[in-house]
Amino acid sequence: MLRFAPSPTGDMHIGNLRVALFNFIVSQQKKEDLIIRIEDTDKERNIEGKDQEILDILALFGITYSQVIYQSENFRFHSAMALQLLHEKKAFSCFCSPEWLEKKREEAKENKEAYRYDDACRDLLAELVIDNLNPFTIRLARPTDTIIIDDLIKGSVSFEPDAVDSFIIMRQDKTPTYNFACAVDDMLSDISLVIRGEDHMSNTPKQDHIRKSLGYEKNVQYAHLPIILNDMGKKMSKRDDASSVKWLLEEGFIPSAISNYLILIGNKPPCEIFDIKDAIKWFNLESISKSPARFSMDLLRHINKEHLKKMDATELSRYVGFADANIGELAKIYLEEASTTKELKSKITPIFAPKEMPEEFKESAKIITKTIKDAPYFEEYDEFKSYVMKTSGLKGKDFFKPLRILLTGAQNGPDIALVYKYLKNYLGEIVK
Repeated sequence: MLRFAPSPTGDMHIGNLRVALFNFIVSQQKKEDLIIRIEDTDKERNIEGKDQEILDILALFGITYSQVIYQSENFRFHSAMALQLLHEKKAFSCFCSPEWLEKKREEAKENKEAYRYDDACRDLLAELVIDNLNPFTIRLARPTDTIIIDDLIKGSVSFEPDAVDSFIIMRQDKTPTYNFACAVDDMLSDISLVIRGEDHMSNTPKQDHIRKSLGYEKNVQYAHLPIILNDMGKKMSKRDDASSVKWLLEEGFIPSAISNYLILIGNKPPCEIFDIKDAIKWFNLESISKSPARFSMDLLRHINKEHLKKMDATELSRYVGFADANIGELAKIYLEEASTTKELKSKITPIFAPKEMPEEFKESAKIITKTIKDAPYFEEYDEFKSYVMKTSGLKGKDFFKPLRILLTGAQNGPDIALVYKYLKNYLGEIVK
């Protein structure tokens, strides 16, 4: 069983989508179920509707799954297992106030030492715990041995007990911390492989320690994906527009191209352009580079253009407001100067909009407009051009410039003969 576990606290990041894609691909290869776990325990940061937005994006990218689980629905299990750990003296109640802990952190900072909890409450006498009316958290006692994680991408990574520390598993309000809820939920769902970003690497030994403390013997495999860097060589953040999947879609990048790009970077595919079905055949987690992948808008635009070229013409036409294969083929002509559906729409829309004619061509445009309206239907552009030129009496730039503007809404662009091939049935609508 694999899982993708997003939080409904903001727009989906391309790093999250990459994790979802890899989990989907591997689940298909292994023929194991993929579940979606909405990690909604942080009530203050949750944004209403973001959970459904996440599911809608997954559907848009063809990522299927067997079920959706909301982490908050497992609170009773988190509480029960925390009580088990207390009963077995593997965890303890901590009455240290936030102010006291902050003071300890500042002292460690001044001494240029890494902060570690000093286990002040670990060995409190039972009567001191029972009689204490102060708020408390529950901490899991630090491990006694080195924890070794064999990561499919990073290799063997070891963590000393002090690095794991005696960490909090239940807050004062009796809600589980991220690591505790995550570890328990992975147990409940019988997760066999966790694929996620390398920013979670420090959480992994804690979650491993939680499971072992609860007597869970199954070995959970891990694969931590390197981060994606922006064009400045820094980790992509919310300040980078391209980090948002929603923004990329709004800008006219299509799902198949975004998937292609996110699977490609940091990988060694047999070819540059592919779809997710192709990737399922050759994808190998262990071939992923250990180094960060750098985001390239130019490469994404190139891949997007190639996917648009391969797209069914009628389907492409829908992206620019039509349902006609001819308009889709016309859009493909404009791919010489555009690489997103948003850019294509900006090329197609002026064709059907009122035209702004330069002053020097206004009179010629009136003559050509009347000629076209009165003209018979011509299958070939050369016949159409010859008729309009002869009937209007215009030639040179006084003919070709206004004709191009009338047919395309622009003074420059692709060969007008190619444009006419796909617009000839729309002339009455275009030339008004």
